[in-house]
Amino acid sequence: MKRILRELYGSAILFFYFFKWPYFLAFPYLYNNGLNNSYILNILWFFTAGLILKDFYTMYKNRDS
Repeated sequence: MKRILRELYGSAILFFYFFKWPYFLAFPYLYNNGLNNSYILNILWFFTAGLILKDFYTMYKNRDS
């Protein structure tokens, strides 16, 4: 069971690492052009926005040191 959870966690990390920018940029376009309202997709967009903000914060924090 522990191995399966570790593999799912690793898959989620890779998925969001490569998927966050295309989803962050494409979702508002799709939402304004006929995508039905879905709470799961909205939450996923806010989650990717949080990951992007975290990346900017980490980049800014590492630049000062």
